[in-house]
Parts: sequence; C-alpha cells; structure tokens
Amino acid sequence: MRHVLTLFDLTSAEIEEISEITEDLKTKLAQGVREPLFPGRVLALLFEKQSLRTRVSFETAMAHLGGNSLFLGKDVGWGERESAADFGQVLGEYVDAVVCRANSHAKVEALAEHCNRPVINGLTDTSHPCQALADLYTLRELHGSLTGLRLAYVGDANNVARSLAIACGKLGVEFAVAAPDGYQFDTEFLTELEKKLPTMSLVQTTDPHEAVAGAVAVYTDVWASMGQEGEREERARALAGYQVNSGLMKQAASEACFLHCLPARRGEEVTAEVIDGPRSAIVQEAGNRLHAQKGLLAWLLRSTG
Repeated sequence: MRHVLTLFDLTSAEIEEISEITEDLKTKLAQGVREPLFPGRVLALLFEKQSLRTRVSFETAMAHLGGNSLFLGKDVGWGERESAADFGQVLGEYVDAVVCRANSHAKVEALAEHCNRPVINGLTDTSHPCQALADLYTLRELHGSLTGLRLAYVGDANNVARSLAIACGKLGVEFAVAAPDGYQFDTEFLTELEKKLPTMSLVQTTDPHEAVAGAVAVYTDVWASMGQEGEREERARALAGYQVNSGLMKQAASEACFLHCLPARRGEEVTAEVIDGPRSAIVQEAGNRLHAQKGLLAWLLRSTG
C-alpha cells in the first residue's frame, strides 16, 4: 500500500509522473473538461487542524474526478474513543483514500500503519508534502525546466521548508534556506537529507541576502504556525531580520517571483508591497493546490486499482 506522508515516499520519477498528470488535468479543466476518472470513489478528510486550501482543494478535486469526499472532524473521536489500530482498520473498510491533517506526524504514521487504503499527509508539524508538490509545479509553470534553478526560503525552517527541501532535492533545484540560529533545520533532518538525497544542492545560512542571491523564487511562511501562538512574540523578535521586503527581493534574480503557502501576516514575514505586488504568484500557487492534488489522487487511485 502506497502512502504519501513525506515526499521521501515518492521517487523523483513518480513526482514527475504526478506533475504530468497534473498538467493534463489542469489543461483539460481549462477547456471545460472534468474527467470522472473515479466514479463512486470516496475520499475521507480526517482533520484536527483548521483548513481552507487543503480542505476545499481536496474536496473539489475529488468532485472533479467523479467521486465524493467526507469531512471527518472531532466528532469521529480519532485518538480518543478507540485505538489507532481499530480506527485505521475500520476507516479503511469504508473509503478509498484518506487525507489526514494532524497536530502530530506520529498520529498520521500510526493511521497509515493500520489503514489498508492510501493515506496522504495534509499537514503535520514536520511535513506538508501537498504544498511542496503545488509549489514546484508552480515554479515549473513560471520558469520551465526546474534543473539548476534556485529556490530561496526565508524564515523559520518549518514543516513547509522541510517538504520544499525534499522536493527540490528530488527535482534538481538548489534550495537555500535563511533562518536564525535555533530556527534552522536540525541535525537529524540534515542527516536524512544527506543520506537520501546525497547529490542535492542545499545552502543553510543565517543571512537572507546570501540565500536569495540568484534565486528565481523567494518563499516565506508565517513566523508562528498553528499551535505556536504562545511563542508568537518570541518568534517575532528572533525573525524580525528575516522579513521579505522589496529590498530583499532586489537581491534575487530579476525574474524572481514571490511565493507563500498562506495564510500570511502582512507587515510581519512579508510586506504588503511584495505579497500584493506584480512579482507575487501566491494566487496561482494556491490555485495549483487543486491541480497538484488532483494529480496525486489520480496517480494513487490508479495504482491501487
């Protein structure tokens, strides 16, 4: 059974195949064609966290593909009423795939261990693979071939940054991350990257100007994610020098775009003139969540029969 809990679960060739399916389905949708590839299939959306893009894009994707989706919130008692084994095995009897958005990555791993249907990570504290798939697809739309490009990430090296690093390593994109000490990738993750992606080009620095130099995309995220609200003031102080503003964007390539996974806090991690300016690709990027996830669902459901 194939699960996508992190992008380490996909090979470079499989990511390329998903991208090709994404492109095909997006092109057809623009022509008014919504292929019902999976009539009668059911997707479960098991969410512990709030969501706009992940929930709506997956529900829409499944509708476009001819199937249905079920939103499962706290009312199903995940992690409370019964064991992970009982929950996962029973859920697998009802649905064809599961998207799980959880506070803890370990909970998604436990679900996948016991569920006999594909489990897709819709966001955890350590990984956001669906976001990274959409981001690299957007970068390909904007710049063509990805090989040799540089993507710069400025700010807390969080779950989004981790997934971007893996995606870049698998697709031949140089990844540069600028973060202060204490907010960079930890040694364990760096060791995993080196082991699994030994040829990837990775730059980790405390200098945002060094990171964005020559980059064709500059990326950031909120300084305090869901669950970190109590650390917001501390994080704002530590990351104050990592705001993406017009001055920083001038250090990137002349054709560089601005990316953000959203939601954003204008005036904190990014200025309004950047995120709302002509170099911002955030709406295209968010729209591609739908298309990339349709591609992923189509690839997974085809492979599982």
